[in-house]
Amino acid sequence: QVQLVESGGGLVQAGESLRLSCAVSGGILSIGTMSWYRQTPGKQRDLVAAISSGGSTKYVDSVKGRFTISRDNAKNTVYLQMNSLKPEDTAVYYCNVVGSLGRETFTRGYWGQGTQVTVSS
Repeated sequence: QVQLVESGGGLVQAGESLRLSCAVSGGILSIGTMSWYRQTPGKQRDLVAAISSGGSTKYVDSVKGRFTISRDNAKNTVYLQMNSLKPEDTAVYYCNVVGSLGRETFTRGYWGQGTQVTVSS
C-alpha cells in the first residue's frame, strides 16, 4: 500500500516562493525517478521537473532557473523549491514516483493527490 502525501501549496504573490514536499510511504523496495507535474483546468498534466535516482535533474523550459527539484532518499521525500513565482505557475501540482513494490520485477508510477498553487499578480 503505497501512499504519497503532498504539502506546501498555497496562495502567494508574484515573485514569492513556495516549497512543495512529497513524502512516500509503503512497501517500496526501490524508488527510481521522482517528479512533479502540474495541471490547470482543461489542460493535460505536464511534467515540471524530474530527478533520477542518481540525482540527475530535468526541467521544463518555463521554470529553469526558478525551480529546483531535490530528494532525500533517507526520508523517501521529493521537494520542489519554487522561486520567483509567476501567475502562469498557477496549477494543481502532483507528485509522481516510480518504484517497485514487494516482489514486483517491474516499476510503476504512483501519484499524489495534488496540491494547489495559486500565484496572484
